[in-house]
Amino acid sequence: MSAPTRTVAATATTPSLSKSQLAYEWLHARIVAGALAPGARLVLAQVAAELDVSVVPVREAVRRLEAEGLVTFEKNIGATVSGIDPVEYLYTMQTLSLVEGAATALSAPAVGPSDLAAAREINARMRTMLVDFPEKFDPVQFTRLNHEFHSVLFEHCPNPHILDLVHRGWNRLTALRGSTFSFVPERAGESVEEHERILKLIESGAGSEQIEKVAREHRAATLNAYLEYSRSSAPDGGPLASFVTL
Repeated sequence: MSAPTRTVAATATTPSLSKSQLAYEWLHARIVAGALAPGARLVLAQVAAELDVSVVPVREAVRRLEAEGLVTFEKNIGATVSGIDPVEYLYTMQTLSLVEGAATALSAPAVGPSDLAAAREINARMRTMLVDFPEKFDPVQFTRLNHEFHSVLFEHCPNPHILDLVHRGWNRLTALRGSTFSFVPERAGESVEEHERILKLIESGAGSEQIEKVAREHRAATLNAYLEYSRSSAPDGGPLASFVTL
């Protein structure tokens, strides 16, 4: 029996779908990384030319991004990168301070000398960004290193449910494209010093309650810095005016 003949529709659709996925991943990566900032206009023809595809798969990709909340479509303006939702950021950071503090405390007994050395090396790179290149401070890269640092300390968490919640929180922050250090860069130096305090507590065998408290306060301090920035930068305090610091 001869092989079934492929229909014209199937032949035409498959390449279109693959190009749509290509456009989606290309745009998604740039939005999440901050290369396409909130409010940036997405000119479909320009994206299509960049990827050497037609406008159709780019339009399909933009629709997916719109459904995910990463892109907004406005009449007479077109597609633009969505802004960061400050209230969603608040809730994500509040939750992360709780679950990451717990995960770090539960991980502490399993954090060995090699883990501490790795965490200190990352923290040293963060400090170098602030000391040697202050005029070229990259908040996105700093946030990426910050994630790496904390991952070393919480990945040994023996409770898979808590660890899953921590991963979800970090993934949510990535989707929100929120880096507090973009708004309050002065918080970066404080964060590096607080990292060393957490490392010393783990290294000295401090109790889990103390480690959890300090880890939680560290995360809350970053959120509080953003809350203060939000209140001072908006005439009415913005959408976070009614929230108190942790």
